[in-house]
Amino acid sequence: MYALEICGLAKTFKGKKMRTVEALKGLNLCVEPGEVLGFLGPNGAGKSTTIKCLMGLLRPTRGSATIQGRDISSAEARRSVGYLPENPAFYDYLNAEEYLLFVGRAFGMAPELLAQRTEEMLKLLELWEHRKRLIRTYSKGMVQRVGLAQVLLHDPDIYILDEPMSGLDPIGRALVKEIILDLKKRGKCVFFSTHITDDVEKICDRVAVINKGQLLVVDSVQNILQQGTEGYTVTVVAGDGRREEVFVTTDRLQSFIRDAAGESRSIEKIEPRRKDMEAFFLEIVAR
Repeated sequence: MYALEICGLAKTFKGKKMRTVEALKGLNLCVEPGEVLGFLGPNGAGKSTTIKCLMGLLRPTRGSATIQGRDISSAEARRSVGYLPENPAFYDYLNAEEYLLFVGRAFGMAPELLAQRTEEMLKLLELWEHRKRLIRTYSKGMVQRVGLAQVLLHDPDIYILDEPMSGLDPIGRALVKEIILDLKKRGKCVFFSTHITDDVEKICDRVAVINKGQLLVVDSVQNILQQGTEGYTVTVVAGDGRREEVFVTTDRLQSFIRDAAGESRSIEKIEPRRKDMEAFFLEIVAR
């Protein structure tokens, strides 16, 4: 059973002058348990619309989707999900501790477990010292951390995160990446949208590229990077100790190594030179 399964999902809006806008055009996508999938696309591509449909905030025009086999129209399906919206907004007259206790009660958590998890999440997201401050006094980055804390609080099996790195400083971004990788180790499914290619390259198993409401490609990050290999930078050491770096195309690598051995030159290092995820993304969107 898939953690998330999207079949022919489409969403149409009425725009200005009653013009029809196709925000989503028949998306088909499956996400496995224990998988981290990056939902990559430029602004306005349809990422947030897809996530809002999954979370029951928008009703799809056509198509269907399930969460652990349960239809997204079912409230029961969402009990196993931790959801972070793109622009989280909370009851700002509460402090962070009060808000997490409120969320935990909504999920029916036992009081002892809720108190323990609240403390753990506030410390994990480095909010413990600020837990008694009203949320209205928090910076954008601190509000984002509160959002991540409430996502993790009830330890769901599936995490649906809309731009989870938004508003975070480099330290916060690194912390969130560590958290996502830890969730993966624990067998959790993480589906997160972003337009930052470096995030996808560092932590995702697969990437799904969307643009103008249409899913363009779904592939593993490893496969994308391997296909993007343009050649190799080879460090060669001559008999007199001189080092030289030579760029060798993929088809010439084996013959270059044989020639170097025949000339009594040793190969010290071979490094692939390849397109990164950003180059792949720009090429797909431009195409």
